[in-house]
Amino acid sequence: MKRILPLLIMALAVVSFKPADETKKPLFPAANIKNLKGEMINTTALENGGKPILLTFWATWCKPCVQELSAWNNSYEDWKTETGVKIIAVSVDDARTTSKVAPFINGKRWDFEVYTDENGEFKRAMNVNTMPHSFLIDKDGKIVWMHNSYAPGDEEKLYEIIKQVAAGKEVTH
Repeated sequence: MKRILPLLIMALAVVSFKPADETKKPLFPAANIKNLKGEMINTTALENGGKPILLTFWATWCKPCVQELSAWNNSYEDWKTETGVKIIAVSVDDARTTSKVAPFINGKRWDFEVYTDENGEFKRAMNVNTMPHSFLIDKDGKIVWMHNSYAPGDEEKLYEIIKQVAAGKEVTH
């Protein structure tokens, strides 16, 4: 008993000085973007409760972007129901055209989160050069798929990848 007591005290001391768990790493690099109400949002706050996020950079003047987002919107409710994926669309329209984004979105009736990055801070942080440029992020914040450009039918291939990610499987192209 005399030998066990000091070991027990030492074990308790070691356990009590265990460092607190690290705070959860944000999914995206820190940058300021605006929601459609004009409120500033830091991108480190974007999340989806451990489910996939489909992030895309687009512009109102980019025809392939509009085609892609329209195709995604047509299937978004089913995608959300089956996989929990969240689509986040970030407009790269600059200060001259950013005022057109909200009316444009409302006219299209797109049903996903839309933000504006008029100074290009988030776009640069994500190393985006061409539109549309899309990323699929898994529950751990890892980019598991990336694509730029759009061709009709791409959304069907993408949905298969989203299902793999949502199921925790490794992405196979």
